[in-house]
Amino acid sequence: MGWFHQVKNPKLKNVKKIASNTPVGLWKKCNQCGEILQTDKLEENLNVCPLCDYHYRISAYERIAVMTDENSFEEISPDLISNNPLQFQDKMPYVQRLQAAIKTTGLKDTTVCGTATIDGKPVALAVMDFRFMGGSMGVVTGEKVALAMDIGFEKKIPVIVVSCSGGARMQEGILSLMQMAKTSASRARLKSAGIPYISMLTDPTTGGVAASFSMLGDINIAEPKALIGFAGPRVIEQSIRQTLPEGFQRSEFLRDHGFIDRIIHRKDLKKELSFFVKMFTP
Repeated sequence: MGWFHQVKNPKLKNVKKIASNTPVGLWKKCNQCGEILQTDKLEENLNVCPLCDYHYRISAYERIAVMTDENSFEEISPDLISNNPLQFQDKMPYVQRLQAAIKTTGLKDTTVCGTATIDGKPVALAVMDFRFMGGSMGVVTGEKVALAMDIGFEKKIPVIVVSCSGGARMQEGILSLMQMAKTSASRARLKSAGIPYISMLTDPTTGGVAASFSMLGDINIAEPKALIGFAGPRVIEQSIRQTLPEGFQRSEFLRDHGFIDRIIHRKDLKKELSFFVKMFTP
């Protein structure tokens, strides 16, 4: 028998746990600068770090409240839900994943759509929520984005779509990819009718969403330092075997290279959207 079989594991001393009276969720660490922030102060600042301007992801309804006039939003088709067309199952059935996301977020799918006003001007909206299965685009999201565009077409009002997505939803296979064509066709109809379409890209906007309606706006705007692109930087580096430039696929890099038109701080979002809506609307 080797000597190492005779070595005994050292006994760990019992560490006395001290109870903390600090309420859970009172503090939050900034993902960018590492500063410890008071949660209530962060929420008062629209979930933007007051020190480094890091924009936290926010829910669809929080974003709608930031963008639009108070109590002006009227939601359309809130109960649309996927019927699991492919009967998909991996480690767990797709139906169970949907139910878990519904329970966690209170949403029926990734996207919320409806109408609202911005400084009194009517608009049609579709806003994505990353909390619901990573903001993935399935049949329901494609339907709601197209629905918002169809409402804009019928009422002759500007359309605003806020993207926050990891891409197409794999559990719906080819049907999710078909939403790229569906939403792009609805956008083309807006263009032929001369109805303005404003696309807002937030962190992240990737995959099939970035490859379709997200980059087709008359005006493409973005939040600071948002990740925007089709494939992620790591996948691209592995494919081309080259080191990517600093800040590649972030909002600032895309603006400097002509892919987006403007970067807008969250506190200025409503004012900027009002400017664009009034500029486009007679």
